[in-house]
Amino acid sequence: MARWGKCDFKELKNLEQRLEQLDKANLDSFCRQMANDIAGRLLSKVVKRTVPGQIPPYATEEAKTKYWSGYTGGNLRDNWSVLPIEKKGNDYIVTVINNAQYASYVEYGHRQTPGRFVPALGLRLKQSWVPGRYMLTISTQELEQQAPKLIEQKLYQFLRPVFENS
Repeated sequence: MARWGKCDFKELKNLEQRLEQLDKANLDSFCRQMANDIAGRLLSKVVKRTVPGQIPPYATEEAKTKYWSGYTGGNLRDNWSVLPIEKKGNDYIVTVINNAQYASYVEYGHRQTPGRFVPALGLRLKQSWVPGRYMLTISTQELEQQAPKLIEQKLYQFLRPVFENS
């Protein structure tokens, strides 16, 4: 039988004790804080990407005076919000919503009837499909690429005291 030599396990015992000090409450608190940080970043991105309401430049002058006088902008940009973080199993769920009734039409696009007269524009519709702006979709994709690096940095700061030589 081979002799492996001597080994001092004191440092491993110290590491084990420090790891035990990280209880589940601290870990849950860290995960919720991280989820809130990601939600805030997503909300910031989607609000910046949302087009503010404006009077259509192609609206006729008559339509502008009749329908658009006093118009200050839509409420799509102002209605973005984040619901409280949910935990389901091991997953933390971030939900970003927009309460404007027309938000899904702007996000994903919508059909319209070509040839229909729209008094607010003073024009007839020409296209049968209006493409979406994908404000939330693009912001989510951007953040999904950035999230692993953000989480890694925060996790390093969270675990640093445990692995430092003390």
